[in-house]
Amino acid sequence: MSAEAHGHDHGHDHEHEHHHKDTFITKYIFSIDHKMIAKQYLVTGIFMGIIGIAMSLLFRMQLAWPEESFKIFNVLLGDKFAPDGVMANDIYLALVTIHGTIMVFFVLTAGLSGTFSNLLIPLQIGARDMASGFMNMISYWLFFISAVIMLCSLFVEAGPASAGWTIYPPLSALPQAIPGSGTGMTLWLVSMAIFIASSLMGSLNYIVTVINLRTKGMSMTRLPLTIWTFFVTAIIGVISFPVLLSAALLLIFDRSFGTSFFLSDIYIAGEVLHYQGGSPVLFEHLFWFLGHPEVYIVILPAMGLVSEIMATNARKPIFGYRAMIMSVLAIAFLSTIVWGHHMFISGMNPFLGSVFTFTTLLIAIPSAVKAFNWITTLWKGNLQFNPAMLFSIGMVSTFITGGLTGIILGDSTLDINVHDTYFVIAHFHLVMGISALYGMFAGIYHWFPKMYGRMLNKNLGYIHFWITAVCAYGVFFPMHFIGLAGLPRRYYTNTNFPLFDDLQNVNVLITTFALVGGAFQLIFLYNFFSSIFYGKKAVQNPWKSTTLEWTTPVEHIHGNWPGEIPHVYRWPYDYSNPNHDVDFVPQNVPMKEGEEVLHH
Repeated sequence: MSAEAHGHDHGHDHEHEHHHKDTFITKYIFSIDHKMIAKQYLVTGIFMGIIGIAMSLLFRMQLAWPEESFKIFNVLLGDKFAPDGVMANDIYLALVTIHGTIMVFFVLTAGLSGTFSNLLIPLQIGARDMASGFMNMISYWLFFISAVIMLCSLFVEAGPASAGWTIYPPLSALPQAIPGSGTGMTLWLVSMAIFIASSLMGSLNYIVTVINLRTKGMSMTRLPLTIWTFFVTAIIGVISFPVLLSAALLLIFDRSFGTSFFLSDIYIAGEVLHYQGGSPVLFEHLFWFLGHPEVYIVILPAMGLVSEIMATNARKPIFGYRAMIMSVLAIAFLSTIVWGHHMFISGMNPFLGSVFTFTTLLIAIPSAVKAFNWITTLWKGNLQFNPAMLFSIGMVSTFITGGLTGIILGDSTLDINVHDTYFVIAHFHLVMGISALYGMFAGIYHWFPKMYGRMLNKNLGYIHFWITAVCAYGVFFPMHFIGLAGLPRRYYTNTNFPLFDDLQNVNVLITTFALVGGAFQLIFLYNFFSSIFYGKKAVQNPWKSTTLEWTTPVEHIHGNWPGEIPHVYRWPYDYSNPNHDVDFVPQNVPMKEGEEVLHH
């Protein structure tokens, strides 16, 4: 193994000599340096996030003040979809669909995994770069192309895809069903097929890099938890993403080539269509076989980042390192056998429902292990409350509150009562949406000095955290109650149901919090983009951290370390070690004579 690492080392040293003649295009656009590709993913993810959040604010305004005229609707959606500034019902469902798609795939999957897996895997395991820099570059550009196609679908004449982000047939399989089932839907499917290809190339690259390119002494039990979570996330992606690809391809066949994989006897406007023998429930199985692991593809990287940041800022070792690794592996395994809990009301055999209920409730155990370990890491620590630490603690809070409602939704008898209400929206936005976003923000605040060589403004970070934390709970906490009252999701107005009139004030409250929270993300954007150019210059190891990435120089070089790659002698959480005078001992510091390896 060490021979491999050294062979890799020399090859890159030779390459390093010839790497000073980079042009603008080879350095910033078609770069094969993992650090630059990480920045490309991050900036693209932030841009997609702005669009995704803007869409949610538009449809929240529609829900709070239905039938009201807003000039901004007319400006952004045009006369066709917002005549006289009143939102049309067609475009409402399209906004919900594209918002969900962008946030789940383009922001939380690619923006989080793509950014931090690329940045940290080579740096934290002691490698010059990814196993294949060229494949890494291709995976980013496929992601970029798929994002462009998804955004192009917004400008199709009949409107973008409108079948919900889960695109269930027959709505998504029949181009004539509704306006949003036309060209916009085809573009959605093409975009997702390219996105999956990008995701698979990235995942395979991460797996091979972690297995083959670790530096001397970097055993699997000396890997930081960040690397464990990226590694396991990549494995889940390789197992489950191809299933969604097959579903998307079969759906394209149904739409364009007259097959009927997902279509049975169908009537439209009294006309009998010729389809027979297919099953829309088959599509649900294929979709959720990715769709549920996808939740963990989104949340696991955030968990890894938070574990790392908490240990660093509590100035003490992470509690239960091996238990954390086991819980990540248990979550990965269980996540692939719980998808049926999304389908309790699809006519599933009740016995099968009870099997999925059992496996779903089982996944609460490793999740609870992680939550307890984070809390115990904080216990009696010398806590440094910088913005990264605050977002990490916020992530633990939203993960626990969102996870508790998951126990209700995982039980088939309880889930049937609140299925497709706002209770479900509240649950998954807290447990995977907000928690993953907090993990992403924490990672940006913590590793920004490593990415850009400058520091973010701490005070703006505090404002960003507190407003975001209050508004996130202000939006999603009340949704549990309107969901329990029976308010269904995806309805663009509830004025036809006198039963829900009393809940309108709650919708206004939720929307107010959403608008304030959305507006204050501008502070983060200002902080991020201005700090890249004008932020305070960073020192090499601003957080006094023990992992290898902080041993590289502040100025980026292709190949990460100017000389030899450092060797590793200890585990990654050697904080407050009684054998040393300083409260942190980097991984590349050799053991003292008689010093025992700390037990994990």
